[in-house]
Amino acid sequence: MTSPGDDHVDHETDDALRVLGKVFGYDSFRGEQREIIEHVVGGGDALVLMPTGGGKSLCYQIPALVRPGVGVVVSPLIALMQDQVDALRAAGVRAGFLNSTQDLDERRLVEAEFAAGELDLLYLAPERLRVESTLQLLQRGTISLFAIDEAHCVAQWGHDFRPDYLQLSTLHERWPDVPRIALTATATRATHAEIATRLNLTGARHFVASFDRPNIQYRIAPKNEPKRQLLELIRGEHPGDAGIVYCLSRASVEKTAAFLVENGIDAVPYHAGLDARTRAENQARFLREDGLVVVATIAFGMGIDKPDVRFVAHLDLPKSVEGYYQETGRAGRDGLPSTAWLAYGLQDVVQQRKMIDGSEGDAEHRRRLAAHLDAMLALCETVECRRVRLLAYFGQESTACGNCDTCLSPPKSWDGTIAAQKLLSTVVRLKRERNQKFGAGQIIDILLGRKTAKVIQFDHDALSVFGIGTELNESQWRGVVRQLLAQGLLAVEGDYGTLVLTDTSADVLGGRREVLLRSEPERPARAAKSGGAAKRAPVADLPEEALPVFERLRAWRAATAKEQGVPAYVIFHDATLRQIAAAPPATLAELGGVSGVGENKLAKYGEALLAALANPEP
Repeated sequence: MTSPGDDHVDHETDDALRVLGKVFGYDSFRGEQREIIEHVVGGGDALVLMPTGGGKSLCYQIPALVRPGVGVVVSPLIALMQDQVDALRAAGVRAGFLNSTQDLDERRLVEAEFAAGELDLLYLAPERLRVESTLQLLQRGTISLFAIDEAHCVAQWGHDFRPDYLQLSTLHERWPDVPRIALTATATRATHAEIATRLNLTGARHFVASFDRPNIQYRIAPKNEPKRQLLELIRGEHPGDAGIVYCLSRASVEKTAAFLVENGIDAVPYHAGLDARTRAENQARFLREDGLVVVATIAFGMGIDKPDVRFVAHLDLPKSVEGYYQETGRAGRDGLPSTAWLAYGLQDVVQQRKMIDGSEGDAEHRRRLAAHLDAMLALCETVECRRVRLLAYFGQESTACGNCDTCLSPPKSWDGTIAAQKLLSTVVRLKRERNQKFGAGQIIDILLGRKTAKVIQFDHDALSVFGIGTELNESQWRGVVRQLLAQGLLAVEGDYGTLVLTDTSADVLGGRREVLLRSEPERPARAAKSGGAAKRAPVADLPEEALPVFERLRAWRAATAKEQGVPAYVIFHDATLRQIAAAPPATLAELGGVSGVGENKLAKYGEALLAALANPEP
């Protein structure tokens, strides 16, 4: 026997399922979506940790459509609000936004729509909530819920702190009966707890989904001409694909983008040093065009909705695992196979250590930065499955994935104790006998017995350690230095990156500590593409005969998107076009049964899509 309360829940579930199918074109919820949506529709507060591509936005969009009133979404992604709203409107949702990019008339129109109850969702930048007129506007309407997106921005020690987010705890004080849902794609247990405290959500129900993204292949390669390595990655595995390349400095962004363009890759730069118009144009191109590569600093990318980013590459070491996870998570939001590739070398470790030593803030601040870096180095140097290590950082258990570089080509570890002792002894001899400190290059030259001009100048060929390390080559010695730095057995000091001992170095020198080091396996060379320009990689799980149909649908979608001035994914996702290409529908009714084709999109694009299917020639 069911209680009246059960009937109410069933009714809410029916409403949510109806919206899911009618508006968004899906016939079932994924993971914990249903439970989260039921909880918020019922008026409960929620804190949701769910990976990028896991369907977070539906967790607040559907309750906003089911509950009476307007859903207010607080988001820091000002440059992307227009595209988010366009995507919702394409699905038949009455959405609007208020931020600093609008003129007075545009803002007044949206405000009038809100006050008249003519919106389902209103997106706001967090700084708007500091303006009293915005709060007064919200008082004039009926609010169905508050959604706080990218909630990790509230965490002081997260990777993207925004001071404006600290004000959001006041929402509950002003609107105590309106449910709140805070969402983020990445948070350690400490960040999770900080979000709950700062947003006054300790009493909310917490939903923590698995952070695993099984469609992403994680790979970390030793640096060896990184721009050339990047070019090989794009040409060999992702020709014609959209991708994001992250670099640490603005200069590196500019040089890398120019290098790719010179080598026939359609690429644009993005960093804070570019003028606002250029940044906006390059971001708009990336969102609206197929196959464009953006080379960027971390100023680019948070909340990027583009679902068909096939690769994310890092040419410099990220500062934290949270940042790395968030940035790589922009690949493969559609669930299709994608690559997260990082080139990592000794200089990255030296540079990051120097940046921490020179950073503003107290000793505690530097200690936290160092802890972030140590975790990132551990991920780079692990001989275990990358995914197991990555998920463990976020407090989640997993088993070897079979789809990362350490699973596909397991690295070996070797006893590097003697090598470590030789290197540390060289640092000791320089300090004790000459009162000198040098960087890795000079120390390696001494170990290899190289009589360079600098070695001769300082009479280093007379040291007892000169030439004692010829069993390893230069690349291997750089790996030893890198891993000793990663393990805290060696440190970097000063502007010139000189190497010095740490408190734990003595244990190695005294034979009281064994040093295990990672040796990189030889990677088999990838088969070269046959003559001419590289071809687009085959689409996963799509029969050969369906490929021309898929490409024809992509061309139709690109033309339609350009005509309407919206990103291509606003029309249909690749995953939807893939289903259509694999089993082409002949009628509107059949097309309406495809996942991702809601009622509004069927009415708006159905006839044109069927015409594109029926006419092979443009």
